[in-house]
Parts: sequence; C-alpha cells; structure tokens
Amino acid sequence: MDRTGRDPADDPGGGAVSGAGRDAGWGDMGGSSATPTIYDVARAAGVSIASVSRVLNGQRNPRQDTRDRVLAAVAELGFAPDGAARALSVRLKEVVGVIVRRPWRLDPDEDLFSAEAESLQYPDLINRGIEAAAQRRGFDLLIRSVGIDEHDAGGRTLALARKSDGLILHDRVLEPGEMDRLSRQLPIVTLAGYATATTANVHGDNKAGMRALARHLLRDHGYPTLAYLGGYADSPDSIQRREVLAAEAAAAGATLQSGPEWQGYYFASGGAKVIGRLLAAGRELPRAIACANDQTALGVMSALREHDISVPGQVAVTGFDDIPMARHLRTPLTTVRQPIREMGRTAFDVLYSMIGGERPPERDIVLATELVRRESCGCPAGTGNDGEVWL
Repeated sequence: MDRTGRDPADDPGGGAVSGAGRDAGWGDMGGSSATPTIYDVARAAGVSIASVSRVLNGQRNPRQDTRDRVLAAVAELGFAPDGAARALSVRLKEVVGVIVRRPWRLDPDEDLFSAEAESLQYPDLINRGIEAAAQRRGFDLLIRSVGIDEHDAGGRTLALARKSDGLILHDRVLEPGEMDRLSRQLPIVTLAGYATATTANVHGDNKAGMRALARHLLRDHGYPTLAYLGGYADSPDSIQRREVLAAEAAAAGATLQSGPEWQGYYFASGGAKVIGRLLAAGRELPRAIACANDQTALGVMSALREHDISVPGQVAVTGFDDIPMARHLRTPLTTVRQPIREMGRTAFDVLYSMIGGERPPERDIVLATELVRRESCGCPAGTGNDGEVWL
C-alpha cells in the first residue's frame, strides 16, 4: 500500500496480466481455454493476479473499486474457481527472490578498493529496476548473495525458492543440472546467464557491443596489441565478450592476450591485482586493455596511474556497462552502454508473466547496447555521447 491506501498492484497499467501465449510446462492457464480462469479475470478487471487473489480470498482489504471490478469480471465471465485455481490464488506469496553472485573475500587489508563492496555496484543498479517493476505489481523482493563458486541449489538458493513465487538469478548462479531441476518447480529468469527450455534469460547485446568496441580500438585507433581482462571465469557475459574480441583481433591481424593471467572477477580490486602482478613480473603491457566491465577498468586505470603509466598515452583502457562513475573518472572511460535498469525491469516483467502461467515471447531476450567513446581509449575530450543515460 502507498500513503493513500492504494495498492500498486491494482494499477491496470502496471499490474494487469498481458495476453501472451501459454507455456506448456506451466499449464494452459489463459484465455485460450473454454473455461475462464483466474488469469482471464485479472485481464478483464485490469488488475494483477495478486489483486484477484486478495478479492477471492478476502485478504488484505483490497480497495472497494478493485473489489467491484474483480467481482464484475467474475460475474461477466461466469468464473467459478475450482480447487486448483483457488489453491493457486491462495498459494501466491507475492514475493520474488533475487540472487547475486559476489566474491566473499576481497582481501581488504591489502586492497585499495576495500570500500568498493559497500558502494553501488552494477548488480545493485539492476536490482533497482527489478524493485521498481515489482512495486508496480504489489510484489516484494527477497535478495540474497552467494559466493562466486557457490552453485548449490540444495542449499541457500533452494531455501529462497521456497519463500518465493519465482527467482531472478544474476549471472551463472546454478549449474545446468541444478537449474533444470529447480526451474521445474518454480519460474526462473536469469540475467546474463543462459536460456533453457524451462527458463528465460535477459541480457545486453554482448556481441554487437563488443564488436563495435573492438573495431573502434583496432580500426579507428589502429592498436596492434590488446588484452582482455575478464570477469568471473564461468560468466556467460565475460566469455562471449572475450570471444568476440578475439575474433575481431584475429581478423585485423592484431595480437590478443587473455587467459588465467588476465582473469579478474568483475571488481576494481581484481583489475588492479592483475596489472600489479604483470608489472611485478616485468611483463610488457599491450597497447590497449579491454575490461569485462567498468568496475574492472576502474581498478586497471588506478593501478596504471600508480605505476606512472599514462592512460591513454601509453595504454588505452575500456570497460563495459557504462555505470555512473564511468563518465566522472579523471580520464573518462570509453565503454559499452547497457540499459541497466531496463534489464531489471524486463527480467521482472518476464518472470511475472511466467508466474501467471504465460510463455515468454522469447526465451533469450537481448537488449540493445551502444558504444560510448570517451578519452580513455585515445579519443579527444568531448567526444562522449552522454546525452542519454540508460539507467
């Protein structure tokens, strides 16, 4: 409820059920059947499934207007909830679980970026989008963090699933077998993961974004040597970005360095440590370093500055995501912009439709990305296209 006593789930523009096709894995729950369902009532009344549930079960004192619309739709459609439909409406928790992967240890005693763990990070920006979409539909969020290597559906992930109507998983939280088993028990949407026959995946267009960035470095600037400083080793996003960069470098006849010695973990501290180890070993750095994300690039630029290496004069650095800090660095960061909060909103909307028994229009949902040229790649000052920010 908001301060006026109005339930956000009653907003027909936000909480109403859409009319997409049904997923055979979750049953035929929509208007395609001859017998009206709770989902047909929600559509006819212009409210959410949760609102219909509250009216039918006398829960949480719905607004009189909402009650009247639902009861009118019930009468018009001749809806008579059977045992399964009533059980479903009672069972709805109006809660979505969100799970984020984070490194448990950042070595704060040795790390210049120990405060980074407390600042607003890329997953947190996505979660803001999820939260906004959930509020419009009267849902609450339960957010849990798991370790990078914690792929345990039988543990804390499963415990959260039992408290939720569906799950949104950042990155690769579960192994394929665990994902398959759990997704047959409740709806699951992944962010920057991989789509399966029973789940949906929402992510930015890694291929187009990294291709544009790679060609800018290779063709516009003519850099002969590059490196890719990766995110989590098993991250689908990081893997795909590396593969595209490798293909573009090979096509241009350039040298690309990557692999274990260039392995970070999506945090600034990881990027700084990679550069520190390479320089301590006397390694010559490539002319440009493409980082898996902006936070990694922040650490790389800090480490280079600490060793009196000029960016971009001696080494160009780029990121991916375009989080707010990217445009405010001492040397503004060239990056690939993703619609960060829109990714969160889309993930929730898709999950909400799956909770309602609908088939996602696509299992793999790709959102557009855009190359943002700033000074860290070697472009002159003032070339950044910062007019529109996708947050």
